[in-house]
Amino acid sequence: MTTAGERFAHALAARDSAGLRAVLAGEVDFAALTPSRHWLATDPAEIVDDVVFGRWFGPGREILELCSVTTARVADCEHVTYRLLVRRDGLDHLVEQQAYYTTCDGTIDWLRVLCSGYRILVPG
Repeated sequence: MTTAGERFAHALAARDSAGLRAVLAGEVDFAALTPSRHWLATDPAEIVDDVVFGRWFGPGREILELCSVTTARVADCEHVTYRLLVRRDGLDHLVEQQAYYTTCDGTIDWLRVLCSGYRILVPG
């Protein structure tokens, strides 16, 4: 059985907006930290359309591959780490995100995300 975190990572990598919204509860306590900004939201549509696919992986960014997904439990919450291969401005980058979350009725109702940012792949 896949976890909500795994479903989140796979929907994100597939750019599946409906699938990503489906894994989120009707109201989500969402906070995220990226290299340039702190994000807060509660509405799944805002999280998916404005934050995730509007800003983080918006125009000019092509998710090429979901490289890895790992899950664990941390006391009273779940943890998922996923790594994406993303092409941005013609260059390939790795993006890793760590997420801690809780669920209610199988959907994520509390979510904290930490992002590595776009790390350029160095040949070698």
